[in-house]
Amino acid sequence: MTTQITTAPNRQEIKSLFEKQRAHQFAVARTTASERIQKLQKLKSAILERRQAIRDAVYADFKKPAAEADLTEIYAITTEIKHTARHLRKWMSRHSVGTPLPFLGSSSWVQYEPKGVCLIIAPWNFPLQLAIGPLVSAIAAGNTAIVKPSEHTPHTSAVVREIVEAVFPPEEVAVVEGAVETASELLKLPFNHIFFTGAPAIGKIVMRAAAEHLASVTLELGGKSPTIVDETADLKAAVRRIAWGKFLNSGQICIAPDYLFVHESRKDEFVRLMAAQLKALYGEDAAQSGAYNRMVNGKHFERVAGYLKDAEERGAVVEIGGRQDPETDFIEPTLVSSVPDDADLMQEEIFGPVLPIRTFRDLSEPLQVINEKEKPLALYIYSRNEQNIKHILQETRAGGTCINNNDVHFMQPNLPFGGSNNSGIGKSHGWYGFEAFSNARAIYRQHLPGALEVLMPPYTDFKQRLIDLTLKWF
Repeated sequence: MTTQITTAPNRQEIKSLFEKQRAHQFAVARTTASERIQKLQKLKSAILERRQAIRDAVYADFKKPAAEADLTEIYAITTEIKHTARHLRKWMSRHSVGTPLPFLGSSSWVQYEPKGVCLIIAPWNFPLQLAIGPLVSAIAAGNTAIVKPSEHTPHTSAVVREIVEAVFPPEEVAVVEGAVETASELLKLPFNHIFFTGAPAIGKIVMRAAAEHLASVTLELGGKSPTIVDETADLKAAVRRIAWGKFLNSGQICIAPDYLFVHESRKDEFVRLMAAQLKALYGEDAAQSGAYNRMVNGKHFERVAGYLKDAEERGAVVEIGGRQDPETDFIEPTLVSSVPDDADLMQEEIFGPVLPIRTFRDLSEPLQVINEKEKPLALYIYSRNEQNIKHILQETRAGGTCINNNDVHFMQPNLPFGGSNNSGIGKSHGWYGFEAFSNARAIYRQHLPGALEVLMPPYTDFKQRLIDLTLKWF
């Protein structure tokens, strides 16, 4: 197998790799469902064979526990592969559509064809899953692809490269490592589709670059995902699920609950239950827990610590946690109340283990705050009141929503995953990922002379009467 690029490449190396994939794209596009499924199975085997290497890599990068590596990195990909392999023949088959009366004598269908050469730019928070997950869809759709993993998680990026090299030749799938300069060089090339996961500000840069070549994009971004806990919620279940969904990966999750509204009658009980739940999850000292991550690096530690300091200076109250250790990039699971609207914690996506909690009396209060902000990637509702649930769904907009849970919609392979406007463009996972990396090609075939041929020039009174009938009845 040809050796791939293993260090940050220069401009010419990147362009050469792109040209090889562009030349090879039609050979890949001609592959059958069976051949693509075989590739996906090889990819799954390569991942499972390196299970311990993956665990070691994500631990080295930011102390992700082995169990979380299994669930959030490995399982998330293997289940996507299994689901895709199970349905791929159907997805690749001809999708017939109906024939209206004026088109009698013809047949029509949609054929999903590969977009071509694709670029996948992955983030650092789930460095294996969010690099390989989109690649599963790209392979299923019959594309070639270049994967750019994050430079912030170098150990995992090296394993991503090793996995890809074990399964694919570089003219089909390649991994290019490097920092911002490498990403910038990649974005200058005329890719047919770009899949980016990251911050909205960088998403805008990617979209501007894609516009230069009129490339399609899937942008999985983020934002401030709110959670509403009303007076009817099962509070024990709500606290258990919110604690897990927020403090998993040390809060470095794009769909983690970012700020919380709790009905004022339940606030004190919520805080008490949360304190007990965090002890159950991470013990008396999360810094000593083998189940708790660290911030990925000093820059992100300082960012989140700065948000917390800003909030406290503005009068916010730390209800739980707050301890930090800059030497190890550790921030304790933290619950903060009385956070003013203009504090960084309420203005910026936190992406860390700090959760602002606010109270409300009437649902109109949280809905007003939510709707004044950009559309979130996710919105979570904890309630046993169907009227409240319906009202919240109707009066808000979000990429996705869980009712009486959070985060887990990401793992449901039959649901589309993605944001709306500032939180993302396009959807992924399962069929929706296959569709994102495919062009829906419309195909029309004439079998017999069509009725519309009767209406061709020269126009006569008889033809005009037929046209009138067509406008009226068809």
